[in-house]
Amino acid sequence: MNIGVDAAALGMSSAVTASTDDVNAVYWNPAGLTKLEDHQISLMHANYFANIAQYDFIGYASPIDDRSAWGISMIRFGVDDIMDTTQLIDSQGNIDYNRIKLFSTADYGFTFSYARKLPVEGFQYGVNAKIIRRVIGKFANSWGFGFDLGLQFERNDWKFGLMLRDITTTYNVWNIDEEEYEKIANAIPGENNELPESTEITLPKAQLGVSKMIEFHNDYSLLIATNLNMRFEQTNDIISSKIVSIDPAVGFEFGYTDLVFLRAGAGNFQNVTQLDNTEKLSFQPNIGLGFKYKGVQVDYALTDLGNQSTALYSNIFSIKVDLGIFR
Repeated sequence: MNIGVDAAALGMSSAVTASTDDVNAVYWNPAGLTKLEDHQISLMHANYFANIAQYDFIGYASPIDDRSAWGISMIRFGVDDIMDTTQLIDSQGNIDYNRIKLFSTADYGFTFSYARKLPVEGFQYGVNAKIIRRVIGKFANSWGFGFDLGLQFERNDWKFGLMLRDITTTYNVWNIDEEEYEKIANAIPGENNELPESTEITLPKAQLGVSKMIEFHNDYSLLIATNLNMRFEQTNDIISSKIVSIDPAVGFEFGYTDLVFLRAGAGNFQNVTQLDNTEKLSFQPNIGLGFKYKGVQVDYALTDLGNQSTALYSNIFSIKVDLGIFR
């Protein structure tokens, strides 16, 4: 749930908390759904670990009336056809390849979103209710629940956004199949001998964003956006304390006649400890390209340029369709 969706947003280093205003707002800030004028659907796919893992997203959103909107989305991150070799050797010490079985491990995130304009002009809010499902073959599975709250404010081409993720703290409760666990508990002597914790906790996070749209001669536009991504724990972020750690991000989108878009951004600023115990500042630069024609928008993002960071993905594609074109 932390990776992000939509190649357009990722090409801007995810600095879209204030500016998101389409179906992808179900992830970035549900308050942006109030800007929808028609039904929209979004699809995204990315590969991780040399195509071993697959990351997919689908989202749908629609206005309810002139003041409110709703949306639904699903994220899946999975590794399929993993070989279980823990039973490779039979009771007589012989290797039997027929004992190898395949299993999959996958995480699912289901989000239900609602957004509404506030009576104060320029203000809108949005709420996400999330269901988290995690499956590790027959060995274990879990359910989790959480909530997000988003706010946006717009004034004189300036936009401000606040996204509070997991505001109630998201809990995942695991159900471990002890019979299946016993089969693998002693696969490596001295390891995996104790059942893991049955509860996972995701602490709240906050994202504060500002953006401004500049138009030139009605044909050209430039969107400038920045984010402060905050976690309430001490991390390797460039600004870090025991109370809060802050990772800034900045993004740009240059558009021509609302048809072609060029994007760039930088984020994930981290203080990385080197082998000689000195610290080095690392960051993740991104670029992107998008095309929009008659309600269909195709976007591409290239991330982890020059191997500046330890990001696990590089090529991302997404498509967004305004379903009104089929009427």
